[in-house]
Amino acid sequence: MSVIDLDSTLQDFWGEDAKVVPQQGRNRLLRPGVERPTRIVAMGGGTGLPVVLRGLARRAIPKPGDPGVEITAIVTMSDDGGSSGRLRRSHGVLPPGDIRNCLVALAGGKSALSEVFQYRFSGAKGLAGHAVGNLLIAALAELKGDFLEAVRLSGELLGSRGRVLPCTLAPVQLVAQMDDATEVVGERNIVRAHGRVRRVSLSPRSPPPSEGLLEAIHSADLVVIGPGSLYSSVIPNLLVDGVAQALQQTRALKVMVANLMTQPGETDGMGCLDHIKAVIEHAGPVLDAVLINGTPPPKEAIQRYAHKGAYVVQVERRELISAGVVPVEADLLKEGSKIRHDSRKVARCLLKMARSGL
Repeated sequence: MSVIDLDSTLQDFWGEDAKVVPQQGRNRLLRPGVERPTRIVAMGGGTGLPVVLRGLARRAIPKPGDPGVEITAIVTMSDDGGSSGRLRRSHGVLPPGDIRNCLVALAGGKSALSEVFQYRFSGAKGLAGHAVGNLLIAALAELKGDFLEAVRLSGELLGSRGRVLPCTLAPVQLVAQMDDATEVVGERNIVRAHGRVRRVSLSPRSPPPSEGLLEAIHSADLVVIGPGSLYSSVIPNLLVDGVAQALQQTRALKVMVANLMTQPGETDGMGCLDHIKAVIEHAGPVLDAVLINGTPPPKEAIQRYAHKGAYVVQVERRELISAGVVPVEADLLKEGSKIRHDSRKVARCLLKMARSGL
């Protein structure tokens, strides 16, 4: 499989395999005379979604000949660990941690206020472990009586170049059915279980979506899912009432950004096809393509990760195509000792896909 030349149009690199993706009804952004921002919806949570948002935020501001990007981030709300979990239990607020990280990512750069938002108190008691941004979002939610308004105001303070929406405003918990037929309730307990997850659900089931969420999916040119923890960051968004249906109905191109490495205790032994199948099993046919990294990580880094039980996610190209998902390969790797996505490279490729179509 050839690595995509990001300085050329993607159309030259699909080949005949791209025929598995239907063309009818796809949003066409680059028609002559169309002058509006590219509408991108990015779904996920944890540390993966901010990587995508950080890269897209750099392209959000309109320039001559480029109307920019209109970004909506949809964030999972089942986190019950760390600072977010403590705030949920002590004050009954929705978990603000992933929201905070996305707002900061969309703010771009390293402003003083962004650094304050991300600052965690040290010590062993009281405020220890809490991020300032978490406390601020929780305080605004209590002051305004509206979590969505608290998120909006926090975005204004930071100068975020996009909108952040919690996937639901319902106080949900993640529930996992494990391979050994046991059921584990709570995201932090699932992580501690160290078992193979077979399926996840939300409790209560099918919670209502946040205002504007479904509309954002329907009007998007591109929907990005992942990267991130498959069962705790990616799939929970798809279990919110109406989201899977909206993804199946939208004319947007729907792309999953494949994880680089397996996650110990969650996706052990799973290849890219297994990740895709898990999404389809939970939400139906909601993917058109999967964006995969084509640059091998350094051998030293691979060996170091292997000692911790994490391995490179294997890509089965023909099987992916048979599953109705087009694999798109590009150099997505960030330089350095850690195996991470490069936010600029990911954003550049996603924008090529959004503006060229399949």
